[in-house]
Amino acid sequence: MSEYRKKLTNAKRIVIKVGTSSLTHSEGRINLRFMEEIACVISDLLDKGKEIVLVSSGAIRVGATKLGFSNRPKDLPGRQAAASVGQCELMNIYSSFFSKYGRKVGQMLLTGEIIFNEEIKRNTINTFEALFSNGVVPIVNENDTISVEALVDLDGEKDGSSKKIGFGENDTLSAIVATICKADLLIIFTDKDGFYDDNPSTNPDAKLISIVENLDDGIKKFAFGSDSEHGTGGFVTKLEAAKIAVEAGIDLVIAGGDNPAVVRQILAGEDKGTLFVAE
Repeated sequence: MSEYRKKLTNAKRIVIKVGTSSLTHSEGRINLRFMEEIACVISDLLDKGKEIVLVSSGAIRVGATKLGFSNRPKDLPGRQAAASVGQCELMNIYSSFFSKYGRKVGQMLLTGEIIFNEEIKRNTINTFEALFSNGVVPIVNENDTISVEALVDLDGEKDGSSKKIGFGENDTLSAIVATICKADLLIIFTDKDGFYDDNPSTNPDAKLISIVENLDDGIKKFAFGSDSEHGTGGFVTKLEAAKIAVEAGIDLVIAGGDNPAVVRQILAGEDKGTLFVAE
């Protein structure tokens, strides 16, 4: 076990991000098996004294299916309506599965204001701490009903000219959540086993990268977009999330999202996924 991996065994506060590809089947139906298993894994970690935040995508896709849409709506009001319906559906199912293991959940819908509005950031932090102290699992998503296309500037300016992040994808949101709640570790589930030196969907010789110590241009050139027509991320956004996390002193692991039990293996120091080492 490498020293970098061994360090993960001591992580206490952990943010786990699950994407649409993990939460839904290809035709849009909810993956109930995955949701129950992630509830089981998180509940087990809570029993061991961990504090967990779950950042969950999937609201728009689930809502679109429930509304009878064949695809993700292309218009903004359609996405907002789907998000509203889907978020209720997801939280109802999460609450049911966590209750099965004797756990409570709380919903937190965030917007980009948590970055540049200090009062909102402070209130968000206070809410996280209150939920942790009461043994509640915060389940976080962007408030897609009002901010599907929201853009905020990392330096604090709305709609500025410097680099922007869009909370239309939750990789970045999960990194920001990990930062403001001072997490020790961020785990991002994806439809790949980790970060590869090429797209394994098109190149069978692509190799999994186990540990990334420096986010330099050599790593960034390996990033590729999402293969899923329903997801909004890809490895480009995951590298953006990695940059935010590691610069804040938070380790990040990108791992395959088909089996939630991989979280236990990561926390046992096993060589699973790709570890981006905190600065």
